[in-house]
Amino acid sequence: MKTIKVSLQTKIFMLVLILSLILILLLTGFYSYTESKQIEENKGRLALEISKTISYIPTIIDAFQSSDPSKTIQPIAEKIRKETGAEFVVIGNNDRIRYSHPDKSKIGRKMTGGDSARALEKGEYYISKAKGSLGPSIRGKSPIFNQQGEIIGIVSVGFLLEDVNQQITSNLRRVLIVSLFALFISLIGSILLGRNIRRDTMGLEPYEIATLYKEKNAVLHSVKEGILAINQEGYITMMNQQAKELLQMQGSVRNRKVDGQFPSSYLYEVLKTGNSQTDKEMVWNDKTVIVNCTPIVDENGIKGVVASFRDKTDIEQMINTISEVKRYSEDLRAQTHEFTNKLYFLLGLLQLGEYKEAIEMIQGETQALQFQNSVVFNQIKDTKIQAILLGKLGKASEKKITFEINSDSYLEALPSHIKLSNLIVILGNLIDNAFESVYGRVDPAVKFFGTDIGSDIIFEISDNGKGFDEADIPLLFERGYSSKKGSEPRGFGLSNAEEAVLELNGIIEAQSNPDGGAIFTVYLPKKLQGDENVE
Repeated sequence: MKTIKVSLQTKIFMLVLILSLILILLLTGFYSYTESKQIEENKGRLALEISKTISYIPTIIDAFQSSDPSKTIQPIAEKIRKETGAEFVVIGNNDRIRYSHPDKSKIGRKMTGGDSARALEKGEYYISKAKGSLGPSIRGKSPIFNQQGEIIGIVSVGFLLEDVNQQITSNLRRVLIVSLFALFISLIGSILLGRNIRRDTMGLEPYEIATLYKEKNAVLHSVKEGILAINQEGYITMMNQQAKELLQMQGSVRNRKVDGQFPSSYLYEVLKTGNSQTDKEMVWNDKTVIVNCTPIVDENGIKGVVASFRDKTDIEQMINTISEVKRYSEDLRAQTHEFTNKLYFLLGLLQLGEYKEAIEMIQGETQALQFQNSVVFNQIKDTKIQAILLGKLGKASEKKITFEINSDSYLEALPSHIKLSNLIVILGNLIDNAFESVYGRVDPAVKFFGTDIGSDIIFEISDNGKGFDEADIPLLFERGYSSKKGSEPRGFGLSNAEEAVLELNGIIEAQSNPDGGAIFTVYLPKKLQGDENVE
């Protein structure tokens, strides 16, 4: 079943609407109840105060002694009623006979309501609710005392409950109008808030943001490059695991200042100028790191920087490996070309009828190949070494260089941690370096020896070239150093070979050959340090 997704703005609008309605209803109900009680209480107190005041008027008290009390009392009571806004002011004797009433026809009749006993019998002042001749009302009751302190009558001042309820309704109507206005303002506010949030989230809904967050984490952990982001103040906001490993940082780095963690001049330059930095080199913990920095920009300016990191060593190794594989391919092509030339020469001899010379050539090539192949295939059991040596044999043949594989060489299959790429870089560079050293000599010769006796695998490449001075030995493996002249970039082969050897925890040595030329020896441990199971 497909889930219906409601927008954040609609959620906020509905939440504010429901909360506002509940709050308004509760407050309105509470206010109405309190207001109605307050109005009734105020009306009751007003009625009681008026009735008390009337009961103390001397004229009213003296009128009770006359033959026609209502003649004096009625005008006074009506005047007070009109000025105070009371619904009625009724004055009666202790027999409840009315001396005043808004309806003159009811004067002389008995008071109704049945709530006069407390005033006439006990002399109390009180507020009551009762239904009189004009309808239900709130009344204030006060006894009238003569000069001797005797109760001679009663004053009843009242306000009809109907009028009280009308006042309550009128007040409630005003409250509702204010409440509706407040509800309208809150709804407008919720709409504006929703729009503001959508603007801050670039129009994305929460579920879309959650999806993007998951995708971002997946991307950050899947790429091999290190990625780091900082804010305007230079605090780290994000760093993937690859960046931590490359920069050798531990634990949580979020909200750490980037200063001091690693050289950060490129990041601050991008923060300052807003211009991206591309393929910049940075040295950190004996590593050369390639850095790319891009500013994070919105309509308000630069908000931070995202930087990516690549280990230049890995890139160089990859380039070197590709270069050596290319050279290996060229060696095989050279070998094919050399054999093709020999086949054409053999064909020419046969066409000329020089069968004896053809047979001698075949026998010579066969003997040489049998000797070399017996060593390569019978004594060197590792196919990677076999392939490299066969390629170099073809190249040596094309260059008219004697490439001899020592008959005492013996190698079993190499351990799995020594990859073909490592061997191509190490042996390929050392043998090619030897070929270049002897090229052009009268009797150019290069020798290869390999053995795995003991705990190390040993390769030795020697030549009869011009060699080098003992003082130059420390410089041989420096990148860019070369004793050869030429326009092509040089000084990388031996450096690359040394890096590949060191990567395998090995040792490479160089020394002058007593008979002339140079000797390079490589020692590769059969087992990696800390791994006793590598064969």
